[in-house]
Amino acid sequence: MVKKRLDDKIHALAQRIKENGRIDPELYEFHNVKRGLRNANGTGVLVGITKVGAVIGYEKIDGVKVPCEGRLYYRGINLFDIVKGFQSEKRTGFEETVYLLLFGVLPNEEELEDFRQMLEECRTLPRGYKEDVILKIPAPNIMNKLQRTVLTLYSYDKNPDDISVDNVLRQSIDLIAKLPLMAAYSYASKRHYFDHESLIIHTPKPGVGTAENFLYLIRPDGKYTQKEVELLDLLMVLMAEHGGGNNSSFATHVVSSTGTDTYSAIATAIGSLKGPKHGGANRVVAEMVDDIKKNVTDYGDEEQLRNYLKLIMEKKTFDKKGLIYGLGHAVYTLSDPRAIILKDKAKELAETAGNMKEFRLIAAIERVGCELLNAKVKNDNKMAANVDLYAGFVLDTLGIPEELYTPLFAISRIAGWSAHRLEQILDEKIMRPAYVTLGDETPYIPLHER
Repeated sequence: MVKKRLDDKIHALAQRIKENGRIDPELYEFHNVKRGLRNANGTGVLVGITKVGAVIGYEKIDGVKVPCEGRLYYRGINLFDIVKGFQSEKRTGFEETVYLLLFGVLPNEEELEDFRQMLEECRTLPRGYKEDVILKIPAPNIMNKLQRTVLTLYSYDKNPDDISVDNVLRQSIDLIAKLPLMAAYSYASKRHYFDHESLIIHTPKPGVGTAENFLYLIRPDGKYTQKEVELLDLLMVLMAEHGGGNNSSFATHVVSSTGTDTYSAIATAIGSLKGPKHGGANRVVAEMVDDIKKNVTDYGDEEQLRNYLKLIMEKKTFDKKGLIYGLGHAVYTLSDPRAIILKDKAKELAETAGNMKEFRLIAAIERVGCELLNAKVKNDNKMAANVDLYAGFVLDTLGIPEELYTPLFAISRIAGWSAHRLEQILDEKIMRPAYVTLGDETPYIPLHER
């Protein structure tokens, strides 16, 4: 009864917020404010300079936005070339990618091996940390648990607030190594306490890379194939960095500009990534595909699929938000290079796993969905598949639980976050933009006169 009264009061107060807090979107244009830090033509407002990564989805010719095939560069090197490089040598590439993002150059064999060894030495948790911090206080959402576990590491650091490059680099390498463990153990804890499954914990495997260790840690039997390692490693490389303007990297820049500690900065980035409009989109894509599979009886019937996608766009089904998740991007127009790379690998995986029926469905969602969306768009913002559309299929086929989709994104993107944080602390300038304040000056009315 008490709870109901409290809920009713909260609901009434929430109505006040809705009445007094909403900003009319037309006011942004009136005051020449870039809503969502986006220009009218869909391009991003320039707010910073970075050397870490470049995301190119359009060109400007005589001041006009012109769609182009997407390109992604890590420290000036095309992502296609990075992937082709390590795959042609039949090795994994995540550790090499982390090195490149942090230090701005590709490592030679000795430097790469030394860096791998550094990560392995850091791939351990403080005494009692796993039991006291992770297992004793489980959480239903692993992203929130990751924030807590990262913040708690502050208490175990003898020099947590030092933001010299040396110390932040030490902390960054340590977190890059530890985050996969924290995600895996948080998942085991969630699985045990919330899903009532057996609690099975593995110690990190020596002599192997990040992707291989993660597969080993999350699987009760610890078994995996080399093909699975290579595919997960590829996915981690594709998710490691995406320029300074994506929400979590930008959040890292903003909080790092205040001079805060590394643990607070990375926890902020994780909180940003959790959101369904950012990193959490990969889970929503998987949910949407499941919904389509339940309602489209014949995967090969494109007309049936088209009609259902129209219902999604008309806000009549699924989550009723009118979005076809996995299609469209804030920067890319004609293509997302990560989606192109992953689509090829997803097809190979589907053929091997005997899962071509579902792959064809997702490819059809891309084809038909883009056709519908591009017919609706009235400006130059073309729609193409983004990496989330095929990432969910790949992760599902690999047997990665949905609860780990976004945490895996964090495990990968912490490489980019760390590089952006190191770049920002060298700037030494706090970010302090301006806001237009609406409303006239209002006099204070004494309590007895209200």
